[in-house]
Amino acid sequence: MTVRTIREFGDPVLREVCRPVTRFDDGLARLVTDLTDTCRLPGRAGPAAPQIGVDLRVFCYNVDGAEGYLINPVLAFSKGEQEGPEGCLSIPGLYLPVRRAAQAVATGVDLDGRPVRVAGRGELARCLQHELDHLDGQLYLDRLSPDGRREALGFIRRQAGPAPAPERGQLR
Repeated sequence: MTVRTIREFGDPVLREVCRPVTRFDDGLARLVTDLTDTCRLPGRAGPAAPQIGVDLRVFCYNVDGAEGYLINPVLAFSKGEQEGPEGCLSIPGLYLPVRRAAQAVATGVDLDGRPVRVAGRGELARCLQHELDHLDGQLYLDRLSPDGRREALGFIRRQAGPAPAPERGQLR
């Protein structure tokens, strides 16, 4: 079992648009296994490849008994609206209300290049949309209202602690 370290807010890989997978080899199989192992820890709904430092279009999900992965996923369908608390492994401890589609269908392929379709409602729909955002360099913070974003950034600053004092002779 290989559980990978989650990259946190501020890491540039989280803001990159991920590259499509073009090589279906042992390296990709290891990536999917690592994502799956990382996803299976309690309280995790799904990591995307950039959250473990890999800029490829792959994510895993594990929500309400639905578990799997998608390679080169796209959002094929969304409908309705839901608003509910959302968090992110890359911003631990912060949960804020986010609007998402209430139903979503994502399509992609498996390790053998065969088509895969995942349809979800509620939390699974939220998860699919959240992980797809990661592959496009977006965080759920980008979907918050202006007040929610200010609250989130204040939380992140408080978690980071005070900035180090400048050395003597340096400007602030």
